[in-house]
Amino acid sequence: MSSAPLPLAGVRVLAFCHTIMGPTAGLLLADLGADVIKIEPAPAGDRTRRLPGFAAGFFGTFNRNKRSLGIDIKHPRGKALILDLARSADVVMENFAPGTMDRLGCGYDVLRADNPGLIFCSLKGFLSGPYEHRPALDEVVQFMGGLAYMTGPPGRPLRAGASVIDIMGGTYAVVGILAALQERQRTGEGQVVRSSLFESVTFLMGQHMAGQAITGRLTPPMPAREGAWGVYEPFATADEDQVFIGITSDNHWQRFCKEFERQDLLDNPAYATNEDRVAERPTLLKLVAELVAPFTKAQLVEKCDRIGIPFAPVVRPDELFEDPHLNESGQLLDVEVKEGVWTRLPKLPLEMGQHKVGELRSQPPRAGQHTREILGELGLDAGEIDRLSAEDVVLTYDD
Repeated sequence: MSSAPLPLAGVRVLAFCHTIMGPTAGLLLADLGADVIKIEPAPAGDRTRRLPGFAAGFFGTFNRNKRSLGIDIKHPRGKALILDLARSADVVMENFAPGTMDRLGCGYDVLRADNPGLIFCSLKGFLSGPYEHRPALDEVVQFMGGLAYMTGPPGRPLRAGASVIDIMGGTYAVVGILAALQERQRTGEGQVVRSSLFESVTFLMGQHMAGQAITGRLTPPMPAREGAWGVYEPFATADEDQVFIGITSDNHWQRFCKEFERQDLLDNPAYATNEDRVAERPTLLKLVAELVAPFTKAQLVEKCDRIGIPFAPVVRPDELFEDPHLNESGQLLDVEVKEGVWTRLPKLPLEMGQHKVGELRSQPPRAGQHTREILGELGLDAGEIDRLSAEDVVLTYDD
């Protein structure tokens, strides 16, 4: 691997972001080499740090490789320091409620006056239109955008098992930021980039909207869908576990029948093509279930892997810690997700030439951990930083 600077080395980002959507965008930029400064409110720091239950892992997951500046933007001195920082920033990101940055005096029009090349990225619930004033959450848009309907069984809409739309909205924001940085190379001008939760989930629903237009039928939820393949299901194993098997071509079917020594199925004209197998799906699934039932999960995985058909052991998130592929390829990072609490988390799912993208360069920061360092870069001396800290204008890690 190369020791050359990462692709976004030299790009400075001010991130006024919390929970998942904004921090995801900052994480991607940081993993690609940008200097991402996480702006946290003084004196308490980002409230995401203190979320319980399902949200307990949010902060530690999405904030590695960043620096933390704790500052009270509502204080005149704090606001002045932010304006100073923004003059040298390439990107400012925020995922506050609509209009918040303008009310704080840190909106795009104010910041671009001293930095016309600034890329200002707003991550919101909705893009421009009748809904743009509404607050939104991942779960809200999953329900109103069709994803929850498609995920649960009929009559029981169900949110997906991860914050997929928050993460997707953050990813689309990065696509826009990178495009804006490239355009700035030609024009010298910055611009506003917006990404959203609602439009992210509706983008996902496009395939179902197109399918309805073609077939003339409503698309049912995934658990009740009309399958495109004869075998495309999880099957029970002898050790009370499950393995998903997908037979999506005639070649897959031939390999499967030979592996399980069922030439009679291979010779049966009722199962000759994928279309035939779809037509006989209820009977076929029962036959396949009986074929695989005597085997353990490990045995079935080995057989499917050997013959090269699509398959997947059904796993829980905690089982990923022991996944041989993730471990042998170095895709799990040792991260301190909370003070004194360590675990291993997935890297950025990307390879780029010889670059070491996604490596852990710094742990998720303590609140205000880099305040002194960043303010020192602005020219403030230790005494002035101490005074600002004593007045709760800034938060330093030693407070």
